[in-house]
Amino acid sequence: MTEDGIDGAGTKWYSVQEAADYLEVSKATIFRWMKEGTLSFYKMGGATRFSREGLEVLFEKTTGSKEADVIANRCAACGHGVLLDGQLRGAGKLYFRPAKSAFWVLAEAMVPTRARVCAACGYIHLHADTAKLKKLKAKPIDAERASGGASPTLQKGEASEKEQP
Repeated sequence: MTEDGIDGAGTKWYSVQEAADYLEVSKATIFRWMKEGTLSFYKMGGATRFSREGLEVLFEKTTGSKEADVIANRCAACGHGVLLDGQLRGAGKLYFRPAKSAFWVLAEAMVPTRARVCAACGYIHLHADTAKLKKLKAKPIDAERASGGASPTLQKGEASEKEQP
């Protein structure tokens, strides 16, 4: 490894202090994240080192709706700006069903999708109806019961409020 922390493979290695400076957090936070398993690290002899890739996985981005609209109109593979609308064909339309939706639901859990293909590279994009996805976002059933709210899903054997005597 060279003085600037770069090994023969071109990987930049950070010490605890350098990692804290890079992430703009304290050394105590770095040690807490190491203990919690949030941050990947390597032991080299008696030294603790971090790769840049390992540090960057901590970054989480929340995309605003305007930026999402711009991104949705560009190819994810090549960045080309011409996407052609179309349909994937099978036995009918393709729908997305969230993995966590219950068997008995008051609202339909199937989310319509839209297909677009990049005119330059042929990459196929599938877009789900975000308005429908937002409607399906509900608090977990246990949290609903604890707060006294009405659950958006019915468990097997439960009756809705209208059906109770």
